[in-house]
Amino acid sequence: MRQHDDTSPPHSGTEGQQVRGPAELLMAANVARRFYLEGRSKVEIAEEFGLSRFKVARILDLAREAGIVRIDIRVPGQIDAELSGALQTAYGLKRAIVVRTVSDSPDNLRSQIGTVAADLLTEIVEDGDVLGLAWGRTLNVVLQALTRLPRCTTVQINGVYSQRVPSRGAVETVKRAAELSGGTAYPIYAPLILPDPDTAQALRADPGIATAFSWFSRLTKAVVSIGAWEEDLSTVYDALDPVTRKAYRDLGVRAEMSTHLFDAEGQEVRTDLTDRVLTISTEELRQVPEVIAMAAGEEKVEAIDIVLRSGLVSTLVTDAAVARRLVGG
Repeated sequence: MRQHDDTSPPHSGTEGQQVRGPAELLMAANVARRFYLEGRSKVEIAEEFGLSRFKVARILDLAREAGIVRIDIRVPGQIDAELSGALQTAYGLKRAIVVRTVSDSPDNLRSQIGTVAADLLTEIVEDGDVLGLAWGRTLNVVLQALTRLPRCTTVQINGVYSQRVPSRGAVETVKRAAELSGGTAYPIYAPLILPDPDTAQALRADPGIATAFSWFSRLTKAVVSIGAWEEDLSTVYDALDPVTRKAYRDLGVRAEMSTHLFDAEGQEVRTDLTDRVLTISTEELRQVPEVIAMAAGEEKVEAIDIVLRSGLVSTLVTDAAVARRLVGG
């Protein structure tokens, strides 16, 4: 078959625009079909049509320019790829996953965010990982949605909330993760918030609790929740009395993560709470290679921004409304 001339000039339009004739457009469609839909190589296409590989490449460019081929890059399902990328860049995160949600009610947001976070854990947790879980209402949903995990060690990284805890609490959550993975669980059978530092120190010396704490320095991944310093937006806030809540707010507290309190600049606020809680320290969290935070709802935008600026979080799973506010979109 005679090879077509690669240097033939295009037809000229009235204003310098190239005019595509029907034969040229049909050729572009046929070449594009073979390349994009049938998976044929440029060499195979060139041989079939008696063209050079250079000419095939030009025709594929023409197919895109003429709108014959439209490349649409999208992530299937609930993920907003564009917002995810913008959020990741804005905060220098390792990963940001923004979920398109169909309802802004707290329960529905937790359900949708938790389901996506469960898929993420299934994807990124590897055999031999040491997975730390800080209980939160969204994490409770995550563990309910999980159906499998690679074999890993699961460590509870804070004590048990004593107020407003749903049917599945911190210990049960850690045990379920271990059942799914077939690995060992290290729960903490003690309250998160103690009445005084002496009680907290005594419990830290308990053999079972001390064993769980000894794993904190070996965590490879940790899952945490972010709370705003308002009623029903932080389980820690809800567990404290009104006088203490106000006292911490007067100290500048605006956000909370795993009982650690942060001011509007993302700096940790040290209070008497620090010495009477059973939880992983911020120093230990900072050494974890992957810290995954989950938080949703526009009422938490300020708190999420604060915690992200603390530098403790590497991955965020949130909803599209929050992401738009965070990136200024």
